Amino acid sequence: MKFQLKNLTHAYDLNVLHNLNYVLEDKHSIGIIGKSGSGKSTLLRILSGLEPPTHGEVFVNDMSVTDPVYRRTIGFVFQSHNLFPHLTLEKNITLVLEKTRGYTHEEAHNRAHENLNLLQLDDQAHKLPKNVSGGQAQRASLARALSVDPNIIFLDEPTSSLDPILTHEVLTAIEKLKDSGKDFVFVTHVLSFVHDFADYVIFMEDGRIVEHGDPSILDTPSTKALKDFMAKVH
Repeated sequence: MKFQLKNLTHAYDLNVLHNLNYVLEDKHSIGIIGKSGSGKSTLLRILSGLEPPTHGEVFVNDMSVTDPVYRRTIGFVFQSHNLFPHLTLEKNITLVLEKTRGYTHEEAHNRAHENLNLLQLDDQAHKLPKNVSGGQAQRASLARALSVDPNIIFLDEPTSSLDPILTHEVLTAIEKLKDSGKDFVFVTHVLSFVHDFADYVIFMEDGRIVEHGDPSILDTPSTKALKDFMAKVH
């Protein structure tokens, strides 16, 4: 995976990202960390094409993130599962495939069960989200993201609303996808998962990329900001 940030600034009422210029190549699992309000989820949403940047340009695999074609190459898993509450886990997947990807009903059904089975949810396929656990619902959201066969999967704090046991369940499911041929960009506060799953780490503070490198930077930070962050989270 390759991404390039060119003079990227993003604002709501105030600037959240500040004139970021950055190039990263040949990485397959990128963890973005930092305290709340550091801009990490905003950067993730821009990289995924969910939000256009206020200023500047962003390219992923040499495609602009504002290109509708690029949007079809990614999958996104939100902080909460974001499933349609009135549809079964299976229907949450087949609806997307039939309406946005042109699958037939049978093709969508087979694809849904392939991914639900991959995430050990095939026996839950006909249940509504409210009738499964939070971990199962989040795994179903991951199955939905996988079903469109994306090149890159973006995960925004996928365990933020889960207890430690369900967090372990979801992160274990994600780790099993590491050899799937997909690329991943994810935001999380679970640093053990960053150690295990990331091959590159970006640390952000106050809307800026302060330190970056392989996961060993978490053990031997070179900036005061990351040293302070690691001291607090440990």
